[in-house]
Amino acid sequence: MQYRRLGRSGLQVSELSLGSWVTYSNQVDVSAAREMLAEAYGAGVNFFDNAEVYAGGKSEEVMGAAIKALKWPRLSYVVSSKFYWGLNGDSQPVNHKNTLNRKYLMQAIDGSLKRMGLDFIDLAYCHRPDPQTPIEETVRAMSDMITQGKALYWGTSEWSAQEIQAAWDIAEKHHLHKPVMEQPQYNLFHRVRVEKEYARLYEGIGLGLTTWSPLASGLLTGKYRNGIPEGSRASVEGMGFLVKGLTDKAKNSAVTQLEVIATELECSLGQMAIAWAARNPRVSTVITGASKIEQLRDNLGAVAVIPKLSPEVMARVDEITLSLTS
Repeated sequence: MQYRRLGRSGLQVSELSLGSWVTYSNQVDVSAAREMLAEAYGAGVNFFDNAEVYAGGKSEEVMGAAIKALKWPRLSYVVSSKFYWGLNGDSQPVNHKNTLNRKYLMQAIDGSLKRMGLDFIDLAYCHRPDPQTPIEETVRAMSDMITQGKALYWGTSEWSAQEIQAAWDIAEKHHLHKPVMEQPQYNLFHRVRVEKEYARLYEGIGLGLTTWSPLASGLLTGKYRNGIPEGSRASVEGMGFLVKGLTDKAKNSAVTQLEVIATELECSLGQMAIAWAARNPRVSTVITGASKIEQLRDNLGAVAVIPKLSPEVMARVDEITLSLTS
């Protein structure tokens, strides 16, 4: 496992990391989480991603309980959470859902710390942009979160380049803690934002990336070529919005062509897809997910595939996928 600086910060994160979206609480209980966290940690993973909204806060509880049971030194791992949607959807008070106002953010971080049983989280994200709240209000709240010692770094998730730059400029002007990282979707079928829209931000403000969905929610494993298998992510309650994309005929045809390359590289299709995302030097870490220990082990095997992705291999992959990219 190699380690990379998170943007221009001094923090180093493992090139592969482990996330909890969909899986923790829904498919993975504390016992299973403990087993998979231990497996990932033993392989060199030091970053574990979460969010307030995942399983309505239960994902944080599961991860927190598992980490407590493992008794890792706090210096040895990096953990995150993300804020925007709140915990309980439309049943929440108006100031605690789909927002980045100061009242919500300052209470949200306290809730996450309690659920995870931690004194601080390392990375705090604004999970989506909030056009209804002035960016300066959000920037000041996130900066205060760091000043108070409740988080060490802050960043954004799925913000536009313009919004990220605006937040950074406000922080620069007022001598506040600046956003350090962005968490965008990045995979063979979803590339434009990372490779083009954010291009000026890497050198301009030192933006780091903690990318998610390297397998395009499982599409890039090949498991959806014949429909939705039982027990898969798309079969989970509330994940029906994924079905159309996962059963796309053109993309699944491309997956079949990619499998030929993976076979030549002596790796699984999923390993090649994860390695492809990690090969981008702008990516600080690729967040992977797993509901079973076997999936996790396969994902971690991508580390050995990264050096195999020569310019020639990358060109072949582009030839198959670029026309299907968004």
